[in-house]
Amino acid sequence: MFDRVLDAATRLEGIAHRTPVMTSRSLNERAGNEIYLKCENFQRVGAFKFRGAYYAISRLTPEARKRGVITHSSGNHAQAVALAGRLLGVATTVVMPADAPAAKKAATEGYGARIVTTDEGTAPRAQVARELMQKHGYTLIPPFDHEDIIAGQGTAAKELIEQVGELDYVLAPCGGGGLLSGTAISAKHLLKDCRVIGVEPEMADDATRSFKTGRLQGIHNPPTVADGLRTSLGEITFSVIRQYVDDMVTVSEKEIIGTMYFLWTRLKIVVEPSGAVALAPLLYRKLPIEGKRIGVILSGGNVDMRRVLDLFMEVEC
Repeated sequence: MFDRVLDAATRLEGIAHRTPVMTSRSLNERAGNEIYLKCENFQRVGAFKFRGAYYAISRLTPEARKRGVITHSSGNHAQAVALAGRLLGVATTVVMPADAPAAKKAATEGYGARIVTTDEGTAPRAQVARELMQKHGYTLIPPFDHEDIIAGQGTAAKELIEQVGELDYVLAPCGGGGLLSGTAISAKHLLKDCRVIGVEPEMADDATRSFKTGRLQGIHNPPTVADGLRTSLGEITFSVIRQYVDDMVTVSEKEIIGTMYFLWTRLKIVVEPSGAVALAPLLYRKLPIEGKRIGVILSGGNVDMRRVLDLFMEVEC
């Protein structure tokens, strides 16, 4: 599978941004470790999702490209597929729930996708996407449970390791598991002794429960502020995580918001709630780790500014 990550890196070279790695003395002092932040909030479309979407579409046959692609998403993956399709000359259709944020719909349309809206209560987006696939012959570019998507996301950790060298730990957030799977594959192949830890909100802990029990478990639309992590693992991502990930931990809503506030105000890094999740267990000393070199994937920076300001009102400074 790491061979696929290497191929993805080649195809993404000069297309995806080689995002910066940032450090902070105040963060290191508070967390008790030497922390390296891989800032995927500076990636195209504002999130790591561009990596997997572009790689998956780039591998389609000429015939499949002519038929076009489809996905179902209300957030960063929608925008990633739309932009990747535009860059590769492939028509894209995105099924989004009717109540998806207007800004995300507008951004997805702005990248050239055709938007199909649906009522999640009566016609779930995945079901609508399957029906349109069958009718028009589109190829599905799923949000996470696909080997090409996983490989593309794995290029973020590959870059991180190339940029900073040896790491004792790498932490990544987990929703559907595409980023965590790709991160684990890259870390385990490039750093023999590196431990990989996935991080989830306590209110969306299905991957943690799946990891601990060895049985795939789901959760439906959990009410976490980290909206990008509300999805459950797929069969492929669960298999990869069981093979390569060393542990899973969870963080509270208060810790997610507090970490986001710290990143905004102390480091001047704008991240979304999902993007702050992987740093939270270090900032709040929830792991028995001291004096280690740790890489953290900040997964994205697409935020609803009004919502964020409301969240920050709850932070105890």
